[in-house]
Amino acid sequence: MKDDEVLDVLIIGGGPIGLACAIHAKKSGLNYLILEKGALVNSLFHYPVNMTFFSTSERLEIGNVPFVSNNKRPTRNEALEYYRRIVTSFNLNIHLFEKVEQVKKRRTGFEVLSARGKYFCKNLILATGFYDTPYLLHVKGEDLPKVKHYYDDPHFYAFQKVLVVGASNSAVDASLETWRKGAEVTMVIRDAEIGERVKYWVRPDMLNRIKEGSIKAYFNSEIIEIRPNEVDIKTPDGLKTIPNDWVLAMTGYQPDISFIKSLGINLSKDGIFKPQYDEKTHETNVPGIYLAGVICGGLNTHKLFIENSREHAKKIIRNIRKKLKIA
Repeated sequence: MKDDEVLDVLIIGGGPIGLACAIHAKKSGLNYLILEKGALVNSLFHYPVNMTFFSTSERLEIGNVPFVSNNKRPTRNEALEYYRRIVTSFNLNIHLFEKVEQVKKRRTGFEVLSARGKYFCKNLILATGFYDTPYLLHVKGEDLPKVKHYYDDPHFYAFQKVLVVGASNSAVDASLETWRKGAEVTMVIRDAEIGERVKYWVRPDMLNRIKEGSIKAYFNSEIIEIRPNEVDIKTPDGLKTIPNDWVLAMTGYQPDISFIKSLGINLSKDGIFKPQYDEKTHETNVPGIYLAGVICGGLNTHKLFIENSREHAKKIIRNIRKKLKIA
């Protein structure tokens, strides 16, 4: 960019919804740029290597580009290939591994400072998702190298004693996959049962493994302390100490609330921290700043997905075109 160039739209986040916003911007003739702090579709890249989506492939499509999968539900690798094809098909203007560090309000528009440069834009779209900030356990020993908040390849944990915290899809997948690679798996679950939103074709498998004793599960329980070779668990039957090599804390993730707040966007005071925005345009209480994707839900991250967030891009770009008086 030239020093005096002003973008019509700057999009923060190069996930599927950020890409959808860029496609609509480009089709509308807008001068746009995507800044992504990691790899292309960074969150998907960090999903477990063997992950299968809950959604079918057509529900993950953007830009009217068909997503062809070998099975009814696509895999992580198929999704990565699809979104790479999206970028090349539309020749999207995207900068990868360029983190936004600060946004300043100007008299007209915004000044965006990144790790590599400075940009000026009339409108800003936040499509940053929620996968970058895990919920912490807040227990002694959580900072040990053996504690992981992200799970990737089950082979790494073969023949190790693995404790998985949580009862949702990520925890269940990690438990089953590491167990099938030879790990000795224990689950610690705050509630009385495996989560009801676990993929319906996986949940019976998990319940059967617990019932037969292949995977030990402590319900209504929580971790008290983590040490290099063991873990203390508070259970209904009292304190249990078990030998342990790895802790996979699959406790979920949340949007970067502090960054949203720093932009002057109002947040609900009910503990959900839902940002204030117009449902019809997705423009926030800060004129010129829009929200797209799961970030719209605050901490209610389980309600928004690629399939029901794709329309956000259309609403946003339509409103920006109207403001810029583009027919």
